[in-house]
Amino acid sequence: MSLDIPGEELKSECPLDGKCSWKFKFNSAFNSYGLPVYECGSCGLQSVHPKKNIDYDTLYGKEYYSGEADFSYKDERKTEKFDSYVWDARLRNIKKYKKSGNFLDVGSSFGGFLNRAKIEGFNPYGIEISKYSSGHANQSGIPTFQGNFLDSNYPENFFDVITLIEVIEHLEQPKEVFRKLSSILKKDGLLVLQTADFEGLQARKAGPNYHYYLPGHLYYYSLSNLKSILSKNGFSRFIPYFGVDFPLSAKLLKSRGNFKNLKDYLKWFTISLYHFKSKIRIKDTRLTSSLVLYAFK
Repeated sequence: MSLDIPGEELKSECPLDGKCSWKFKFNSAFNSYGLPVYECGSCGLQSVHPKKNIDYDTLYGKEYYSGEADFSYKDERKTEKFDSYVWDARLRNIKKYKKSGNFLDVGSSFGGFLNRAKIEGFNPYGIEISKYSSGHANQSGIPTFQGNFLDSNYPENFFDVITLIEVIEHLEQPKEVFRKLSSILKKDGLLVLQTADFEGLQARKAGPNYHYYLPGHLYYYSLSNLKSILSKNGFSRFIPYFGVDFPLSAKLLKSRGNFKNLKDYLKWFTISLYHFKSKIRIKDTRLTSSLVLYAFK
């Protein structure tokens, strides 16, 4: 097999055991990133290819969390009070299925979500690629492995709950990632994945302008191919949440963390509209592409 052929290299990484038939789809247009996107003609899995060598220390350094980088995220320590509304609401939903036990958050950032899980009675563990944020988490008493998920060394059948919130799209070697997730999760354990559903009308309509085509995002999934991948790795029951797995009220309360004045409360109309649209399906087509999937091993 020649690794000079993009389709062949992608096929070797396919989490569906090489059954994908990859073809070039387009160069993304969101924020002029121009990422080359390939798509499987049979399952709809998408991937950026060729992938650039990523300097994670630079990409996820202090500037990433301060908003000073072109591709950035927020510093959750500054909005922890408001983010906790969503974290607590999600944990209440998770506790419908798992009341306690070992809880792993992959992409755990500064450890805010895991701290709330600890308060709820779980034993928290984190994995975070960023030295900057994982260092803070460890200093705060949240045991966090700094590095790539596949380099972590947890025992088999160890975790009761594993969460990947807007993380699965960042991970290389998806075939090995899903195998490992299954291996370290206990029988009857719960895996929570939040990512974009590329079968949703929102992603399909936006095409190359979809906001999920970002540097650092490597694979793009859908509900159907996630179910196929997870089924091949020992998962047997699925509960999809279109939109999010917590009430609108939590989302609205969280948004206040970014408000500067009273006019910002007008954003609640937009947030509410999107939330309700996410619950609408026309036949098998979902209007938005927000997805949270609960999968049970």
